[in-house]
Amino acid sequence: MELIRTPKVENVRMLYRYPAQSGGTSGAGDPSGTLYLTATHLIFVDHVVKRENWILHTLISSIEKLSITTTGSPLLMRCKHFLCVTFIIPKERDAHDIYLSIYQLSQPTNIEDLYCFNYTASNEHFDKEDGWHQYAYDSEFQRMGLPNQHWTQTTINTNYEICDTYPRTLYCPSTATKQVLLGSANFRSKGRLPVLTYLHKNGATICRCAQPLSGFSARCVEDEQLFNCILKANPKSNVLYVVDTRPMINAMVNKAQGKGYENEYFYEKTKFHFFGIENIHVMRGSLQKLMDACELKVPSMNAFLSGIEGSGWLRHVKSVLETSAFIAKAVNDGISVVVHCSDGWDRTAQTCGIASLILEPYYRTIDGFQALIEKEWLSFGHKFSDRCGHIQGDSKEMAPVFTQFLDATWQLAQQFPQHWEFNERYLLTIHDHVHSCQFGTFIANSDKERRDLRHVIPLLNKFTERTYSLWAYIGSHRAEFLNPLYVPESTQHILDVNVSPQTIKFWRGLYNRFEFGVHPRHSLTEVLVAAHNHISSLENHIQYLEEQISMITSASGDHHNSCVSPDPLMSASDLYKSAATQSNGNSNFIGSLDLDEIDSPLKLVAESIHRLEKCKAMEASLTDPLADLRLNEDTSGAVSDLMVTLESVGLEWQSLHSTKECPCATPFEPFAPKLHCHTCGQMFCIRCIDKRIPLPGHYHKRPVPVCRHCYKNVMRSNSIDCI
Repeated sequence: MELIRTPKVENVRMLYRYPAQSGGTSGAGDPSGTLYLTATHLIFVDHVVKRENWILHTLISSIEKLSITTTGSPLLMRCKHFLCVTFIIPKERDAHDIYLSIYQLSQPTNIEDLYCFNYTASNEHFDKEDGWHQYAYDSEFQRMGLPNQHWTQTTINTNYEICDTYPRTLYCPSTATKQVLLGSANFRSKGRLPVLTYLHKNGATICRCAQPLSGFSARCVEDEQLFNCILKANPKSNVLYVVDTRPMINAMVNKAQGKGYENEYFYEKTKFHFFGIENIHVMRGSLQKLMDACELKVPSMNAFLSGIEGSGWLRHVKSVLETSAFIAKAVNDGISVVVHCSDGWDRTAQTCGIASLILEPYYRTIDGFQALIEKEWLSFGHKFSDRCGHIQGDSKEMAPVFTQFLDATWQLAQQFPQHWEFNERYLLTIHDHVHSCQFGTFIANSDKERRDLRHVIPLLNKFTERTYSLWAYIGSHRAEFLNPLYVPESTQHILDVNVSPQTIKFWRGLYNRFEFGVHPRHSLTEVLVAAHNHISSLENHIQYLEEQISMITSASGDHHNSCVSPDPLMSASDLYKSAATQSNGNSNFIGSLDLDEIDSPLKLVAESIHRLEKCKAMEASLTDPLADLRLNEDTSGAVSDLMVTLESVGLEWQSLHSTKECPCATPFEPFAPKLHCHTCGQMFCIRCIDKRIPLPGHYHKRPVPVCRHCYKNVMRSNSIDCI
């Protein structure tokens, strides 16, 4: 707190580049409110429209003081998740204090000052131990069928003595001796010898490593033997591909520095392929040019398109996709591939990861994508802290390598929308929290560094004891990240990727996410997800109603002359078919469901409720000889209890198109999380719908989002657990 010189400033204006969408309250058309500075966040509050803008200090990449104007002192702030905003502060002294505070708070010098060590997750529904054990390195390789007769697990790196940026357990060819592995490690940059990272069902593999220390004439017999062992581990192929992801000119420059690339003369039955993925310095400059194009003050069509082209960003994304598609095709054809760049933790991680996504349907699921990130990026030592600038360090080490990987993934999802379990918000959430340091998942540069943090941070026995996992957060909000177009049954085993220039798109949802004037208020995905969740809730409710009908008819002791209920575990479509069959056979005297009359699950719910009420009345008449005289009196209590349960499930949900703001008056902005209450059907912002409980009217008692008012009502009338 000693870094905060001025914690609160009144009458601050926040400038948008698209004022037509600002909804501002000041005379100039921009929001005017109060700026707060806390130990972890910058908060801007527009009191008129009750909008709060929270920005984590660790997400701020730069802050700049602009020339003083007649209205105040402007501070231009750019963030790592591509928010660019200007605050005009009335007094120059306050502006200077805010500038100094943010400059220091956004660049912590010690890793223990990161937000993840102070984050409490007070409004979430998971614990610190959740998510950390969701992925197990060895379990992922066991899923691929390892170890087997051709590949074995080696422990030569148990204490990181061979390579401190590799995982402790490595998978290598069974025929490779320890001497061969050690010799190859000594010949590879940073000790990153070729090891297995992906095994295809046809026996072909993807191995990864770093560049050799070959210079102009050096060779290593052990390294050549290891390549031969990798080739022989795939008996169906007599050739091995080596993919060098760098442009050849870059590899030749490294050769002059004592590094370089393999001499094809020494590696038998091996074919070498160079690709044109540029280094981190080019990528960093490319992204900056892309941001300049997105931040044009007068964005004409010609200027914007010229800026995008001049940045070269889409060309670089295309290069990553081309290289990955080549690797995937080779593996699918039964040819093993060894991939490397310079040190093997940037371009190698990108291409191995994208190739795995093309080849393996499992990695295109929510859990599988997390496993892929854990394996290719975290376990094999991508330098997240350096590349994302988590703590103060060399700015030349920062690069958007992981952002580019997510962009390439998004490009694939655009081509094959039915083959991905997750949606765009899932990728955006991962991107934001890689940079936010809110969770401990991406902290440090390697597995060894994360383990060594216990010696750096006092009272820290385990890294996982002080931080939360991002995977726990995603698991708790899983419904928000589901792709409603996903069809698991039709998922191809390999994607036929088109890398022609016409298919590469500008990802507006990431780079222009906060420019509200260029987005629809609700994306198509949001509309589909809301409809999917609504239908799922209704189907769950139908199953509950059918179960109740079945229980009542069973208790009556007359299954043939009472209402015939379908199996409560049937899907909605099966319920429809069963109901139609009963109607054609005239076997249900209480009520029938005509398939031709059902055009939505709502009608099925209404009919099920009607049948259930009749079953209640029928049960009372069968068990009470004076039922005809006391029917209303006997059934009124049962029906009353039943209605309390039925009212816990909202049948009608508020339309997204007719909703512009939360009941708390917070405007619904593009890409901002918003959810429907499963009880009242109203839509709320993420802060007003922070409760999740199982509803009494649902067959599967899974916790679902409810608003605070409905939470109190449901909890008052039912004894259930909330999370």
